Amino acid sequence: MTGNEAAQTRTETDSLGSREVPADAYWGINTLRALENFPIASVPIAVYPDLIEALATVKQAAARANKAIGVLDAERADAIDRAAQEVRDGALREQFVVDIVQGGAGTSTNMNTNEVLANRALELLGRDKGDYAYLHPIDHVNRSQSTNDTYPTSVKLAMILGVRRLTDQLSLLSDAFAERGRAFADVLKIGRTQLQDAVPMTLGQEFTGFAHTIQEDVVLLRTVMPLLAETNLGATAIGTGITADPQYRDEVRRQLQVASGLDIVTAPDLIEATSDAGVFMTLSGTVKRSAAKLSKICNDLRLLASGPQAGLGEITLPARQAGSSIMPGKVNPVIPEVVNQIAFAVAGADTTVTMAAEGGQLQLNAFEPIIAHSILQSLQWMASGCATLRENCVTGIEANEAKLAAQVDTNVGVVTALTPYIGYAAAASIAHTALTTSTPIATLVTAAGLMEEDQVQRVLSPARLSGIELATGAIPVVTEEMLDRAARER
Repeated sequence: MTGNEAAQTRTETDSLGSREVPADAYWGINTLRALENFPIASVPIAVYPDLIEALATVKQAAARANKAIGVLDAERADAIDRAAQEVRDGALREQFVVDIVQGGAGTSTNMNTNEVLANRALELLGRDKGDYAYLHPIDHVNRSQSTNDTYPTSVKLAMILGVRRLTDQLSLLSDAFAERGRAFADVLKIGRTQLQDAVPMTLGQEFTGFAHTIQEDVVLLRTVMPLLAETNLGATAIGTGITADPQYRDEVRRQLQVASGLDIVTAPDLIEATSDAGVFMTLSGTVKRSAAKLSKICNDLRLLASGPQAGLGEITLPARQAGSSIMPGKVNPVIPEVVNQIAFAVAGADTTVTMAAEGGQLQLNAFEPIIAHSILQSLQWMASGCATLRENCVTGIEANEAKLAAQVDTNVGVVTALTPYIGYAAAASIAHTALTTSTPIATLVTAAGLMEEDQVQRVLSPARLSGIELATGAIPVVTEEMLDRAARER
């Protein structure tokens, strides 16, 4: 303490001088300087719980490795281990206060972590915060380490946790679309290409397609996870391993594997691994792909639900809130809209990641903090967006079956299914009449004597129209007399 009890501070000293730190803070002078230097995003690193858990896990593995190879005594190593476990369990999260956007390649984050763990370890040993002569944030907590290997490793572990959460939510969302697909399996509608009427399909097929495309991204995201499990721990400053015992590299990998439960591997070239940010671009691009595809699905939902009177109005989305402060009764597709906006942000974040990865120089990429912020935010927002889309929209979607049936009855796209039976010329003639008279296709075909009513109904059944039942049969001979008779009857 400083002697000024009212101020309730303690004095800490670094290579730049001495400063007063709040006495009850677990962070110290390096964190204080970071708070002053980086009032940028007003987003503390604690906003990403996965990152704090990952940082504590890496420090825990390092303490265990240092103890195992004999470069850190058991008393200090065990205290650091216990402190790290507490943080992993959720304690002291409010003490991780440095801004996520910072200069120094993540040094401020690393030092914030070192100081919190050191001061908690001191408490566990019955000593005062700031008693660094006994247990030091750098000499003991950061032993055998550099920001340049602990920070990227922690960021990668945090991203693995985020990818797991996102893939879980994407899978649940895929399941929700699949369930709606089954519910709408027999609901015929007209498909569209280039926003123009095409051929029939079922609404179930449309929703099942959504389910399958989302599941593709689950598979792809999971292929990135092993790349994130590659660590450069033991590289220290630039990859040469200076200040780290030769045994440390293998031991810390083993300890991190045990602590994290992941199949951790050490990069074959630590100099390359310390400077390269390629894995971050791979993950960011994969998340962007998923976001863009999800946004397209939300565009489709908004189009299909547009109206409800003057739009397509094929489906009804659950009403979540009033849509206007001036138009009574208006309800907007707010859930798909928010997912659209998440996709826009993810696309922007991917551009940031690309520029930051390219901007690295020589043996280190100094811009990993903005990479971490961009990807961790994208993972968080995407997982949350998937959850709200599933819970507040997809599970409650209903089909407007009467409207869809009426569209199918009179839509000229239906006649495509008849061309193998009556020929293209006759089908084109029928389509023209249907467009000008709004007469159902089936009525026109039977009235023209081109097919019997039961034949038409069989060909125009939901199974045939949607392609579920693939059968066309032979094309009968359509005579000139038949076409002339059809023309006279029109």
